Amino acid sequence: MDKKIIMAYALKNAIEHDGKGVAGSVVAGLFNHGLKKEMIKGVMVEINEVLKEVNGMDIEEQKEEFEKVKSLVGHRFEREGLPELDDVKGKVVMRFAPSASGPFHIGHALTASLSFLYVKKYGGKLYVRIEDTNPENCFKDSYKLIEKDSDWLFDGNAKVIIQSSRMKVYYNYIDKLLRKNAVYVCLCSQKKFKEFVMKKKNCGCREVDGRERWKKMLNGEYKEGEAVLRFKSLMNHKNPAMRDFPLARINESKHPLQGLKYKVWPLMNLAVAVDDIEMKMTHIIRGKDHRDNALRQEMIYKVLEKNYPENYFLGRVHFKDMELSTGGMRKDIEAGKYSGWDDVKLPTLISLRKRGYKPSAFWKFAEQIGLNEVDKVMDKKEFFLLLDGFNRE
Repeated sequence: MDKKIIMAYALKNAIEHDGKGVAGSVVAGLFNHGLKKEMIKGVMVEINEVLKEVNGMDIEEQKEEFEKVKSLVGHRFEREGLPELDDVKGKVVMRFAPSASGPFHIGHALTASLSFLYVKKYGGKLYVRIEDTNPENCFKDSYKLIEKDSDWLFDGNAKVIIQSSRMKVYYNYIDKLLRKNAVYVCLCSQKKFKEFVMKKKNCGCREVDGRERWKKMLNGEYKEGEAVLRFKSLMNHKNPAMRDFPLARINESKHPLQGLKYKVWPLMNLAVAVDDIEMKMTHIIRGKDHRDNALRQEMIYKVLEKNYPENYFLGRVHFKDMELSTGGMRKDIEAGKYSGWDDVKLPTLISLRKRGYKPSAFWKFAEQIGLNEVDKVMDKKEFFLLLDGFNRE
């Protein structure tokens, strides 16, 4: 990286902040000149040397030196570098779908901010859809925590939807699928069905009228684990994960909001497909680990004769020294390792708000990552160096 360019950004940042520049802001500026994440460590020594020189000047000297190099500074425009979405016809409808396991953390913020930026760019709606149709994994405090995080991160411009409040909608769609003979109720054990999958053979339950068995599921005539609603795909599909995948199951666990009102719960692929149809989703951004789920949901769309939204997949950001499991964080909080979700040692948005970070810092960070499927590895120090720079801007 050209030392003159580093000097230009160091001087600019120092002048904007009472004569003291910081490395994170300089790094953020250098992205305009082709700096890549993997190059940061290699240029940090030079950046720190330049900053030492710049911060040793008085502010008048900084201004004088900046006049010599200011033409090298590129200007960062809002959402600069954010690629256009395909097939945009007016406004867009997008979503972010956290599970009800705890508040947002930095991983959520980076992924969700991309959808927010696109809705901001094109106009439209952003839904925050809390996935809570797996009762035993739901944490009651999550709902208020997620709603508060959404209001902050999305500037009050997202609508929060709770899946467990939409059970009748899912049941109605199951009725539609039953009438189309697109699903069936399977009574095989998990082990037995896996044998059919491996042999690429149809299960005998496929030929039984699913409507009667579905009524029995709803009436409580089957116990947990005895019956599963399955989608009729192809048992000889080249991808075993696509072979007659499950859509609903019996779960007798108590739900934090619904109690024991329901015993038959939709699984993720059914609930997501139904909600995306009902909310008229136009574009979906999700982790690339959901590719198989996207294919399953597209199959459901086709049976229901609906047009599938444009899909984009993101690579994972692997943080080497940060715990990003809300379940793990909750256990540590309960064990007294942390004082609460807002403990400054936790990478939650509650904690980062407390420490003075602004939503726009995450928006700018997400913009730099963009619609990129390549996995990234980042340590805590590197992440906060970048975030601090974006926050200063």
